[in-house]
Formats: sequence, C-alpha cells, structure tokens
Amino acid sequence: MSGRIHPVILFGIVAGLMIGTGFIQSWNTALLILNFGLISAIMALGVNIQWGYAGLFNVGIMGFVALGGLGAVLVSMPPTTEAWSAGGVRVILGLLAGAATIALAAFAQKRLTGRTRALAILGVLVGGFIVYRAIFDPAVEAIEDVNPAATGYLGGLGLPIIVSWPVGGLLAAGAAWIIGKTALGLRSDYLAIATLGIAEIIIAVLKNEDWLSRGVKNVIGMPRPVPYEVDLQQSESFVARMESWGFDPITASSVTVKLSYAALFTIVLLALIWLTQAALNSPWGRMMRAIRDNEVSAEAMGKDVTARHLQVFILGSAICGLAGAMMTTLDGQLTPGAYQPLRFTFLVWVMVIVGGSGNNWGAVLGGFLIWFLWVQVEPIGLTVMSGITSLLPEGSALGERLIESAAHMRLLTMGVILLLVLRFSPRGLIPEK
Repeated sequence: MSGRIHPVILFGIVAGLMIGTGFIQSWNTALLILNFGLISAIMALGVNIQWGYAGLFNVGIMGFVALGGLGAVLVSMPPTTEAWSAGGVRVILGLLAGAATIALAAFAQKRLTGRTRALAILGVLVGGFIVYRAIFDPAVEAIEDVNPAATGYLGGLGLPIIVSWPVGGLLAAGAAWIIGKTALGLRSDYLAIATLGIAEIIIAVLKNEDWLSRGVKNVIGMPRPVPYEVDLQQSESFVARMESWGFDPITASSVTVKLSYAALFTIVLLALIWLTQAALNSPWGRMMRAIRDNEVSAEAMGKDVTARHLQVFILGSAICGLAGAMMTTLDGQLTPGAYQPLRFTFLVWVMVIVGGSGNNWGAVLGGFLIWFLWVQVEPIGLTVMSGITSLLPEGSALGERLIESAAHMRLLTMGVILLLVLRFSPRGLIPEK
C-alpha cells in the first residue's frame, strides 16, 4: 500500500460520516446528503473522464449540468397548450430560419472565394438575422404573455421524468460537440477560459429565455419518479406498517422517498462506474492515457488526437448533463440562477483532485467526501464558534466576529483540504495506478 490508506477503509470512513449524521442529526439529513453525494460522484466521474483520461481542462461544467436540468423540463413537464397555440409553431420556424442562416453562411464560406465570398456571407447573415428576428420575436412575446405568473413558456412533452435523464445527457453531448469543434484546438489555459465563457452563455440563455425555461421565475412542480410523501401518509397500509414497526408515519414517509431516490441514483452510479472502468481498461483507455501523457508521440504513432479529444469531451459532458437532470429531479424544480459556474465548478474539481485524478473510484470517493464536508462544515463551524464565544463577555466584538466567520468555513475548509492533499498525497487519496 506504500503507506496509503486502503480504498475500502476510505469509503468506510465516508459511510461512517453519513451514518453518524443520521444518529446525531437526523436520517432525513443523512439521506439528503447521500443523494446529493451520489449526484456529485457522477459529476466527478464526468470531469475525471475529461481530465483524468485525456487532460482536458473543462471549466464549463455547470453549463452542461444546466443543460441536463433543461432536458428534465423539456421532457417531463406537461405542455402548455395555450402557449403552443399562441406562438409555438412560429418559434420553431424562427429557430429553423436561424439554423438555415448559419448553414448557408457555412456553405458560402466553403464554396465561394475572394470578395464574392465575403459579400455573400455578409448578405446571408444580415438577411437571415432580419428574417429570424421577424419570426421569432413576436412568437416569444405571445408565448410569454400566456399566464406569465404560472406558465409563460412552452412546457415539455409530459413523459416520465426518468426518460429525461438520458435526454439531458444527449443535450449536453450535443452542446459539447459544437463547443469541441471550435474550442478543443486551444491550449489548456485558453480552453478553460473558452469553456467558462460558454457555460456563462448557456446559463444566461436559461435565465433570459422565459419561453424556454421560465427564466428566473423558475420551473416548479417537476414530476417525480418516486411517490410523494403526502400520498404515503394517506396510504392506510403504509401508515399501519410503519406504526407496527414503531416508526412515525410522517418521518417514515420522508425517509422512504429519500431511500427510493438513493436506490435509483445508486443504480445509475454503479452502471457508470462499470462502463467507465471497462473503457479505462480497454485499448481505447490506454490510447487516451497515451495521448494525455504525450500528444506528440501518440500523434506520431498515427492516433487522431483531435478526434479522440472531441470524443472524450462529449462523453464527460454527457455524464455531467445526466447528473444535471438527476439533480433537477431531486430538487423538484429548475432554478437557472442557482447554477454558479465558478463556485460549483471549483467544488467538482476539488472532488476530482482530492479523490484521485485518473481513478474512477477516487473521483467517486471525492464526490461523497467533499460534498459531505461542503454541507456540514458551516453548521459544525457555527457550533464550534458558538462554544468559543460563550466563554467571552456578552456583546464582545471578537465574539461577533467569530460568529460571522462561520459563514466562510466552507471555502476555508476546501482550501485547507486541497493544500493538505496536494502536499501529502499529490495524486489524490486513491491515485491512478
């Protein structure tokens, strides 16, 4: 083991923290942390595929997560029939006009030459933009005027929400293909800047295009893949069973719902681990690591580095989109304002670095551990500071300052953990073999 802690012991420690939370605080809190930990582990897997396999520095993680959440809305929410009647078809025609404009401009770029090409591209773009706005803008206004307090958007397809999980992954994969075609030729630091900017653009679109996602008004009342607590509480058989086991039916209903979510998320996580491990140990995985370690040598051996980078970028982004759809399902709402690229992208990167870049099990461990600490450090810090200030005179300026400092414990703890891991285990808690 070379002085390292065995992975089983590390996962046991994390499990102990979750169980301890259940006994000390509540099982509802422990299960909520567990569920978001499962989603965080899936996000970390997606980033690990991009960075650990191929060395791609993607700082636009939250953009792909947001697209996954949008996928959940577009698939599972019921359609708004009045909005579709008011302008749904015209919106689609406007989007098609915009796509046709881009396609014609690309065609002119390839087929024409010289001054003719420049004039043709300019004419296509200006004319296409005018046509696009003439069709699109009135349709959007008509849609957003339909009961804006409750709907004001087109809605979705009304399908089961589990169907939206792979769709969210596909949306993120499609965006990754477009981004990768233009940005993957950049050097790692410029790629990071480009992906961060694109993530901000995606989130800005979700915040401002009310016809698509209700913008900052949020989409609430998302359907569930598990029963509602109130339905369980109104079930005579469930209530009788819980009372016969000595449990409070109200608490038991909440715990049952969270356990159901945990079972679904665990199935997805285990399937992804199996697939990613198989890919890592395959010839494809060895090729990706060879490209990561020395692109020049890999290219000299006939490997298409750019194509492989695009491939792994799409795969990692699709997993992040899947996690985004699952997170929206668990939250029960889409809140575009909650996607903060710099803050939460940093958190996911800490998960991968602490767990062990290039090791799938390490990324999963980092997802659970860092999310647990992110949630628990602030209340623990507040308790500690309250105990310290209780020894100080009432109204002490130092005491007030210490209480206020508890709000910064999260970021301080993440920084300290990152420094300690980089100092004593620079390849992570479960390093790549």
